[in-house]
Amino acid sequence: MFRRSWRHAAAATAALLALTSITACSDDPAESQDLSENRAGAMDGYAVGTQFKATEPVSFPILYNNHPNYPLKNDWLFWSELKSRTNVTLEPVAVPLSDYEQKRSLLIGAGDAPLLLPKTYPSQEEPYVSSGAILPVSDYLNLMPNLSDKIEKWNLGPEIDTRRQDDGKFYLLPGLHEKAWHDYSLAVRTDILEELNLEVPKTWDDLYLVLKAMKAAYPDVYPFSDRFSQPNPGGNLLNILAFSYGLQGAGWNFQHTSWNAQAQKFEYTGATEQYKQMLQYLNKLVSEKLLDPESFTQTDDKARQKLANSQSFVISANAQAVVNDYRPDLSRNPDAKIAKIPLPIGPAGEINPADRLENGLMISSKARDSKNFVAMMQFVDWLFYSDEGQEFAKWGVEGQTFVRDAAGKPTLAPDVDIIGLNPGAPKHLQKDFGFYNGVFAYGGKPELVQAFFSEEEQQFQEVMNARAPRVVPPPHPFTDEEREQVSLWATPLRDHVYQATLQFILGQRDFAQWDAYLAELKSKNMDSYMETVTKAYERFRDKNN
Repeated sequence: MFRRSWRHAAAATAALLALTSITACSDDPAESQDLSENRAGAMDGYAVGTQFKATEPVSFPILYNNHPNYPLKNDWLFWSELKSRTNVTLEPVAVPLSDYEQKRSLLIGAGDAPLLLPKTYPSQEEPYVSSGAILPVSDYLNLMPNLSDKIEKWNLGPEIDTRRQDDGKFYLLPGLHEKAWHDYSLAVRTDILEELNLEVPKTWDDLYLVLKAMKAAYPDVYPFSDRFSQPNPGGNLLNILAFSYGLQGAGWNFQHTSWNAQAQKFEYTGATEQYKQMLQYLNKLVSEKLLDPESFTQTDDKARQKLANSQSFVISANAQAVVNDYRPDLSRNPDAKIAKIPLPIGPAGEINPADRLENGLMISSKARDSKNFVAMMQFVDWLFYSDEGQEFAKWGVEGQTFVRDAAGKPTLAPDVDIIGLNPGAPKHLQKDFGFYNGVFAYGGKPELVQAFFSEEEQQFQEVMNARAPRVVPPPHPFTDEEREQVSLWATPLRDHVYQATLQFILGQRDFAQWDAYLAELKSKNMDSYMETVTKAYERFRDKNN
């Protein structure tokens, strides 16, 4: 009906370069701008606790990350109920999950991006800032009372500051959590642990010993065969290991810089001693045939197949993967049991790497000229940041997808399942109704975020919440000129880190060549990159202290 497919890729072969041709929007805060011609459909008196409903029918195009686990359907209850409640029709521009980032860049570069650009992760907005392709959303917080209220009540100012650019503004509306929570870790066949008299590994060193014991008992098996490696090799594994080694992120969350709190300076992540130690650990697992070398290239389906066939016993996981993927995969083996274990502890100690901000929404600067601009900002505020909108996006419609108990607490309707909470129920909250959709449902109060957590996931969170939060690095926003220069250095540096990372892990390159690798990074302007980061950090620090 209103589904549109991605298009115009051919017109955008040089996407990021084309961004410079898009006219920049005003830098004036909304209070000083004349929005009288942009209020069609907007509500008067919209505030916290107000049900947003446009005063006339409006529609907004939105880039839609089409997840294979719950592919887009035009007849979802989500769409019709959203229109009924808000008088808004969303027009999805459907893009496959696997191509989302690339095609988003191409669409923006072609000047053909939809107005709403969700599922954008921190720093992904930066290439589009200087061109004016995306809106400085912080200029319009007065149009978003729910967002402003949560930032203030939850004391999120320090985290929000890390998203500001050198002009003091931020360009990405982030998902907000009242409390940090961490999801990704490893899942382990606990029946194999019991069979071999092994404890659940608490540290990465413990995991090594567990894998060795599994290998001794099952010599023809790679005990650990991983997934989440496409499009970023070792996507999750490298990321959670990086946190455990005190780095800001690697793999699918690769961060060029990590903050050294002791030295009070930024360091290039891929050149640190911690990064080297992390790769040495993984190389040890591969060389001793404890970790399947295909882990860094194979598809998720291939990794799941190996787990299902008892060709492996350990795999990356989040809460949904354990329930939706691994347990059904293992159902043919009545003795098989699997569980997600607390994130193993590494040299950085017991830390919870979770951030209270997560992926969020960019808004095309073209929206500012729309007659419905104010209504759009009110709608976004209600859907993504109001308690009512967040409950709707996650739970759905009372009486159809959920009911309330005597205390008013939502519970799934008996005929609706999600994450195995109602096993055997004929309908699925995501697949059949479109709710709990990663494009719309994230963040909120702990009782909302943890609403679908099983008892075992609650126990996982209890362990993780007892750990100290990781240090939030200080802001270091670039000027337009710095950003342009850094963007030229960033891709060759990242690509070389990725390439060398795999070579060191798989034994294709000896660690005796580490110094040569560092020299290669220097030849790709690593030192200049870090000098720019340091300059930006010191400038922002001095300006705001």
